[in-house]
Amino acid sequence: MQYRNKSVSARELLENSRTLQKELGPRQITFVVNDRPDVALLADAAGVHLGQEDIDAEAARKLLGPHKLVGVSTHNPEQFLAAAATSAGYISIGPIFPTSSKANPDPVVGLDTLRAVRRQTDKPVVAIGGITLENAREVLDAGADSLAVISDVLRAADPAKRARQFIDLLEKGDLRTSVQDKTNG
Repeated sequence: MQYRNKSVSARELLENSRTLQKELGPRQITFVVNDRPDVALLADAAGVHLGQEDIDAEAARKLLGPHKLVGVSTHNPEQFLAAAATSAGYISIGPIFPTSSKANPDPVVGLDTLRAVRRQTDKPVVAIGGITLENAREVLDAGADSLAVISDVLRAADPAKRARQFIDLLEKGDLRTSVQDKTNG
């Protein structure tokens, strides 16, 4: 689980991160903080997820040490290859599809780019942007190891049920059950 909140103070970000780690850690849920390796370190989070405007992966790694997660968001093949050459433990690519969760989203990269970059690294690849339960299987089939989802969970009538459907998809690899559950109630 990634905590992303760009509208709070650093103090509140740290307080919220500590609370989340306290709740999620005992449940064996990997928790990362968006953008802020310092907050991730102070909250004892599993790691940090960095954007293109944040400090680089090597600086975050120096601060967090070798055992914490460092992930990097990329939005085109060039950024992806640069991230693959770092100590980042995973790399996200997107948006795969049009997204409404960002005010000024990067251009859509699509499934063909996902397939192409997947062949460039053995590191886990996280697909992000416009992913729904209905298109998740094709994203996984294109090479994503994991999915970053915001809107499809938060806008669902029952967000907990929708989150469970995504977890089931990743654990079992069976989209048909998840989609059927959604359409049948």
